[in-house]
Amino acid sequence: MDTSRFEVADIFRQEGFAYRQQHAESLSRGQRCVMSAIERCRTAALGGHVEQCDNCGHQRIAYNSCRNRHCPKCQSLVRAQWLEDRQADLIPVEYFHVVFTVPEEIAAIAYQNKSVVYNLLFHAAAETLRTIAATPKHLGAEVGFIAILHTWGQNLQHHPHLHCVVPGGGLSADGERWISCRPGFILPVRVLSRLFRRLFLAQLQTAFDAGQLQFFNALEALQSPDVFARYLAPVKKVEWVVYAKPPFGGPQHVLEYLGRYTHRVAIANHR
Repeated sequence: MDTSRFEVADIFRQEGFAYRQQHAESLSRGQRCVMSAIERCRTAALGGHVEQCDNCGHQRIAYNSCRNRHCPKCQSLVRAQWLEDRQADLIPVEYFHVVFTVPEEIAAIAYQNKSVVYNLLFHAAAETLRTIAATPKHLGAEVGFIAILHTWGQNLQHHPHLHCVVPGGGLSADGERWISCRPGFILPVRVLSRLFRRLFLAQLQTAFDAGQLQFFNALEALQSPDVFARYLAPVKKVEWVVYAKPPFGGPQHVLEYLGRYTHRVAIANHR
């Protein structure tokens, strides 16, 4: 069978109704809305409009888009607009790509506590970058950066990690000078990794003590403080994965790279 023109929407239209019935108890309202939007996207169900060529006057009828951010067909325009808006944020310096990843044990907790744990991931990574960068022996500057959350990997399995694009330098403490990093090197990843681990686990424990975490099914026993402590004991000893990729070729490459992450769905039509 030729699948070159097969889309996610086709699968949803053919099998979506049966899937929703089969998984009625586990599908959230939001997930149902996404499926419905993708099924209806660029069909008569959403209405249409007339497009006309300014040169020859040729007209065609086009169906409207769903504009859902999870739809594989509705991201190109939004991505282009986002890229244009971000142009003003760039400065003419070297840029670095730093990735913060949590262990599988933490990922399991995140799966059942997405809002709380993903928020901790952003805060811990941001504090880590700013703290290490401000240390005089590393950079001694206040840095800025853009952070993008990814919750899945190439194999489409749950894999929360944070992509940070960091300029190669920052402002001095008095805000009067630009301090550049060494060419090709931003911050030591092992130092970043250990501070990130300590900050994240401390914040996770605070969230647990405040009753902000919930556990179900295989993780239900973690509701006990003693079990929770034993569960986290191994991850306090292992090295957490933080790495810095080679610097980008220039500011435009940064934007193009970020655009792929900010406006991409897990299962694109070509996959």
